Amino acid sequence: LVSIWCLVYNHEPYLRQCLDGFVMQKTNFKFEAIVHDDVSTDGSAAIIREYAEKYPEIIKPIFETENQYSKRDNSLERIMYEACRGKYIAMCEGDDYWIDSLKLQKQVNILENNTDCSLCCGAFIRKQKYKYSINSGTFNTEIPYFRFTLKDWSGYWYTKTLTLMYRRTALDDFQYQRFKWCRDVHICYHLLRNGDGIYMNDVLGVYNIHDGGVFSLTSFDSKLVTHYNIYSEIHECYNDEVSRIILYYCILNLIINKPKSLSFSELFRIYKRGMSISDCFKQRIKLIAAIIYKPKSLINLIREN
Repeated sequence: LVSIWCLVYNHEPYLRQCLDGFVMQKTNFKFEAIVHDDVSTDGSAAIIREYAEKYPEIIKPIFETENQYSKRDNSLERIMYEACRGKYIAMCEGDDYWIDSLKLQKQVNILENNTDCSLCCGAFIRKQKYKYSINSGTFNTEIPYFRFTLKDWSGYWYTKTLTLMYRRTALDDFQYQRFKWCRDVHICYHLLRNGDGIYMNDVLGVYNIHDGGVFSLTSFDSKLVTHYNIYSEIHECYNDEVSRIILYYCILNLIINKPKSLSFSELFRIYKRGMSISDCFKQRIKLIAAIIYKPKSLINLIREN
């Protein structure tokens, strides 16, 4: 009924906790954990083999001989999607872990009773070295869960990967090949176009922030550029109101913060992209650009282009 989608790359210090979180699950249905090792250079593969031998009905390993993530062609996502056979797919990367032994059962119960919803997620603990903090938003904790829409999600990131479970059929028409920057953002966006989400107030797992994380400790400038790239292609694909608004704010952030990795001409190209999104955005973007950048430089560049 459930396939766990677990990506691993050099997660040796955290991987046992992650896999323990899978095998401790108490359910009245069968589930599998597709654990994909992307040619780790530490002891991750050995740990996966150990657990696969001990729990062969649950741990289903995939060992690559060539790193798939570095290809940037979405081959990693395609491999995992084909390997996961469940009606529902639950995500958890190898450096995070679950602490609720009923996580899968609770989420399946909710999705089975809310067939018009495409995904379910929940609260988690954020851990950085020895510091812990609960990330549960500012929601009404007196209710067990609540619904949210794509528009709600655009203003608050409900869908942390380690708590996410989604309905496989809601992603059947998703085309990985359309995206160069495909991430869980693309998946969640597509899912919420096909149905509401449900947020559980239960604390389901722990999100590890560490030096080896792909995104958690990325510089602020790099995150701004990545967000722009992601939402630029989401907007190109769906061309809807929500993606247009998010892309607009991504462009504003780039113009205001001026990441060092972008040249002035690249910023101006992005500025023009913002001008083309919607007429109602033009005056605001013009004003911000005029205030931040030297008028002479801006005028000269406009003349050149």
